[in-house]
Amino acid sequence: MARIGRQAPELDCSAWLNADSPLALASLRGRAVAMLAFQMLCPGCVTHALPQLRRLRRTFDPASVAVLGLHTVFEHHEAQGGVGPLEAFLREQGLDIPIGVDAHDPGEALPRTMKAYGMQGTPTLVLIDPRGRLRAQVFGHVDDMKLGAVVAGLAAGAAT
Repeated sequence: MARIGRQAPELDCSAWLNADSPLALASLRGRAVAMLAFQMLCPGCVTHALPQLRRLRRTFDPASVAVLGLHTVFEHHEAQGGVGPLEAFLREQGLDIPIGVDAHDPGEALPRTMKAYGMQGTPTLVLIDPRGRLRAQVFGHVDDMKLGAVVAGLAAGAAT
């Protein structure tokens, strides 16, 4: 389980959408990272968390804040499985943010990255500082103003 203040576990993704190549947290060092773990069939993700992720992407300079998603399926695998439905969902939602597909071992209840972070469910917001340390992990809704202030502080650390 990931701990606040410690190095964030690397992402273990089976595919990446909206990215030219697979992303690794190590390659994002020097920038703050805002990552949303979500599922297509999660109402809170669709109505609140994903629109908030789009707002983060529009608000912060990509040179100081990397914004990405993690599609982590831990229920209703048949309905959400495969990259095809996720690609259609992302087009429908107008999401051009890089999205990793959390790797999942057959017979395991939780996908690998979700397990490494000790996530409780979706939506889960993960914030990582420019040195790669986990700074926040929140299950559920996060207020826009509070989130913006924290991300701005992390981004300011990236600029120094």
